[in-house]
Amino acid sequence: MEKEIKNNYELKKQEQEQIRKERHRQDKNTETKNKFVRYGLWILALVIIGYGISFLAQTTAPEGEDFSIAYDIQGQNHIAEGATHPSYNSNPPSSGWHYASTVRGRFYEEALPDEQVIHNLEHGDIWIAYHPDISDEAKDILESFAGQYVVVSPRATNDGDISLVAWGRVDTFDIENGIVDEERIRNFIKRHDNRGPEKVRGVQTGHGGF
Repeated sequence: MEKEIKNNYELKKQEQEQIRKERHRQDKNTETKNKFVRYGLWILALVIIGYGISFLAQTTAPEGEDFSIAYDIQGQNHIAEGATHPSYNSNPPSSGWHYASTVRGRFYEEALPDEQVIHNLEHGDIWIAYHPDISDEAKDILESFAGQYVVVSPRATNDGDISLVAWGRVDTFDIENGIVDEERIRNFIKRHDNRGPEKVRGVQTGHGGF
């Protein structure tokens, strides 16, 4: 009888050991599956993020010809307000001697000192300089582009109706048949925004929703 009890006890121990091993094997399989699921989700997330970045780059990329002219950089020297300096190599100026203070990015109805807006360009901002004689309708359109990083102001010494200015780049054109080429303005901003030598702001995701 004692031997029979012992055999039963040993059988139960063996069964329990088998059960333990089977559970351990199942737990290992489950853990392995979970790892594959986690890795798969990470890979899927990376693919989605990569696709999103690619799609965003395609949808926000400028289209059409770049009409702007590149000018040699004339330095980044600060000067006192009202101080004299050598002539600029572009009209409007796109680099060179400038005041220590910047202007606030927005639409202006009064002229601003070139030397002050150049400091904005150094920070990567865009300057839309318009001739004060353009129509009120045209001014309203230009105002829609104004923002934290876009200065829009009148400038009587422009060579044309509208000048788009970034650090070292200028695109000047006239309004034809009363129509402002808004796409040309958008493309200029997309191409040349935040390209100044001083990186004082983060990634710019757009101006005015475009």
